[in-house]
This record gives sequence, structure tokens and C-alpha cells, in this order.
Amino acid sequence: MKSSTDRGKTALAEPAPVTSPATGDAPRGTIAEWTITILLLLFGTTTLVQAFVIPTGSMEDTLLIGDHLLVDKLAYAPAGKFSKFILPYSEPKHGDIIVFRYPVDISQTFVKRTIGVPGDHIKIVNQQIYRNGIKLIEPYVYHKAPYPDSYRDNFPSSESNLLMLMDQAKEMLANNVVNGEVVVPNDSFFAMGDNRDNSLDSRYWGFVPRENIIGKPLILYWSYDANTESLASSSVNALSRHFLDLAQHFFTKTRWNRTFRLIHGYHSAD
Repeated sequence: MKSSTDRGKTALAEPAPVTSPATGDAPRGTIAEWTITILLLLFGTTTLVQAFVIPTGSMEDTLLIGDHLLVDKLAYAPAGKFSKFILPYSEPKHGDIIVFRYPVDISQTFVKRTIGVPGDHIKIVNQQIYRNGIKLIEPYVYHKAPYPDSYRDNFPSSESNLLMLMDQAKEMLANNVVNGEVVVPNDSFFAMGDNRDNSLDSRYWGFVPRENIIGKPLILYWSYDANTESLASSSVNALSRHFLDLAQHFFTKTRWNRTFRLIHGYHSAD
């Protein structure tokens, strides 16, 4: 699925209930998470947190079209001399959901899941991802397309001359494939959507540079059953229809069961 551009700083281009971390992961406790969330809400607007809305289905069913998120911009920020001792800075890890500037057009913002970090060897065989020779367990993934695709489902494929590949992807396939696996270079990440058959991701436009990563979704504060056109378009007509729809259906189309959900990545025991 092709991404949509963002509107100012409030539209999140590209993406099932949010999955909890696997047993064996050591996430921050619920109290600590909520404490950090409240502090960010109280003291951060655009510096610490930023609001986004999901306009496409590439991360379904983890994130849905119409989900409104607050993104933690501190999570992957460079640690300061003193702040590194009191703030939870980290590098993106396997299974993290990340928000980043689209490498092909940094005016657009995407959200995907981190599949590969620097040094990882990635390949896909019949829709199944292997990382460093180990078959991944991915309970968050959905396959919704009724048809196979040789490039999408078996990656990297010899069918690398597809018109839909961006120049960055062609460069990745030319320079970063070893023994039939893509090797993630330094300061780069390989990211994919959970809606695996309908996601414009690293398979098609290459790696995510570390410097493009903005942060990670922190909390889903509101979810509204809308469509891509109403959320991604900046035309007056589309905006008018969206506001009219809100006025008429706010209570019935709000997904109340998704309100105020904390968003976690999925961290396996690897």
C-alpha cells in the first residue's frame, strides 16, 4: 500500500490490537511507563512528544487507520552528559515500532516495525522472515493479500528490476546482499509493516538511516474510524467532509476500546 503525505506535523504516513512484549523481555513496569507518559504530557509538546494520526493500513492490525498517537521523541535521542543517567535513552531494538522520516521524501513520516539492526542478515522465504539464520516468530503479522508475489514474499529476490523499487532499494540490492541475504549496514535499520502484504517498506525503498528516526509511539490517545482519503488529503473538500463526519459520528465512530492504550514493541528472547 502506498503511503500518504503528512499534514504539517500531525499526520503520520504509512502504517491489530497492540501486542504485549514476549515473556523474557524486561519492559519498564506499568507504573513507570505511566509516570513517564504523564511527565511527557505535562512538559512536552513538540520537543518531547509529538502528535500523529495514522492515515494508511500498513501497520494493521497493530495500528489502525484513524489511530491518533503521541510519539516519544526522547526514546532514541542522543544521550546527554548527565541526562543519560536519568532518562531512558536507547537504540531501536528488534520488534520496536519506530516513527521516522521517509528516506525517499523526508517531508513524509512513516511508522514501521524494526526487523533488522546494524549487522543483521535478513531474508524472506515464502513470507517467513529469517534473521541471522533464525526463523522469526511474529504474532503481530497479518497476510491479507489473496495472491502470492515473488518479490514481496521471497526477499531479496532475483526479480530486482521491478518498476516499483525506489533507487535506494536498488542500491541496497546491489551493494548489501551477501549469500542471498540483505546485510544491514552501520547506522541503518530494516523496517517493515505488520500488514506484510500491503506495506511500502524497506523491501521497496531500502534502509532507514538512524538520523531519520524521530521516536516511537508512546500512547494511543484517540482512535476514530476514518478512511485514508479523509486523513491524508489536504484538500478543502476532504477536510470539510472529515469535519462533517466528526460532527455527525464522533461518539459512534470513536473506537473507545483503543483509547489511552500504551503501545509496546514485541521483543522476543533473541
